[in-house]
This record gives sequence, structure tokens and C-alpha cells, in this order.
Amino acid sequence: MTDTPASRHSSLVVGLVKDKDQRPDDVIRQAIVFAQKFDAELVIATVDPTHYEVRRNPDGSVVAWDIDPDLQDEEVTEQFDASFAAHVRSLLDPSGVSYSLRALAGEPAHELAKVAHELDSEAIIVGTRKQGIRTTAHEFFTGSVAVHLAHRQHRPVIVIPLNPVAHGEKLPWEDH
Repeated sequence: MTDTPASRHSSLVVGLVKDKDQRPDDVIRQAIVFAQKFDAELVIATVDPTHYEVRRNPDGSVVAWDIDPDLQDEEVTEQFDASFAAHVRSLLDPSGVSYSLRALAGEPAHELAKVAHELDSEAIIVGTRKQGIRTTAHEFFTGSVAVHLAHRQHRPVIVIPLNPVAHGEKLPWEDH
């Protein structure tokens, strides 16, 4: 494991949501499978949509401002949450897959696509969101990250189903 990009030629960008109600374990496990099949490094990224990037440092770290102008006291360097990073590492380290962690800021689909472009990644891996009113409302207003990625950049998007519904059951966006 490294916290800076590895020297492997092939990479897969993995977008994770840090959510206290949802662990990204299934996305990470599936990303490991793809990394092993493609002999690729995983670039694990979280994106803070409440900040926007003002510059990217040579080491890949992101300096950002809060989107709320009343809270813009100073620039912040985005940090991968330490406890979340420990959890991610506990899943990745035993696999032997090379990976790096990145904390980004801005619109998630745009930022994941930008990193994938910069690294010339093979694909972008994301998970579906956990069902719920908050998620449904969020996706109604902002749209699905996977859908935005599929329509706004040219790399393959691998979507890992986190909470699939059985055939015949209502889909998350249908009336309950």
C-alpha cells in the first residue's frame, strides 16, 4: 500500500462514499477482483461535494474552499478521513493489490473523471447508493454519479450493486 500513486502503468479509479450508514466493503472487494484481473493499481478516492478544488498539488492532494461563501475562512487541504482510511486499508492490505488514497473536492463525477483522465485509468468503479428517502431526493436533484460518469467521459464505468432489489420489486426511484 502507498498513499501516493504507484508506478504501475494500469490503474482503476474507485469512487467511495464515506457514509456512516453505508460501508464501501462490497465496492472495495469487487475492485480488488478487477485490479487482480487487470494487474492494475487501485486509486481509491472520496469526494467532498461541500468544497471545490482551487488547486491540485504535485503529490495529488487537493486544496479547496468551502462552497458556502460565509464559511470561506481559509483554504483547506482535503484529507482522507483517518478512521475511514483504516477501514479501507483493512480490506485492501490482505489482497496484495497496490493502491493509493485520494481525497478530492467538488462535483463527484467530474472529479473522478478528472483523476481517471490524469492517470489514463482503464475504468472508474463506483457503487450504487443505499436506498432511502435521502438518497432518492439527493439523486433526483443531483443525479446519479454513475449516470453522470457514463454520459460525460469516455472511460468504462463499472457499477457495483450494493442493495439490489428482486425482480418485480419497485426500483429505488419508483413511488413507494
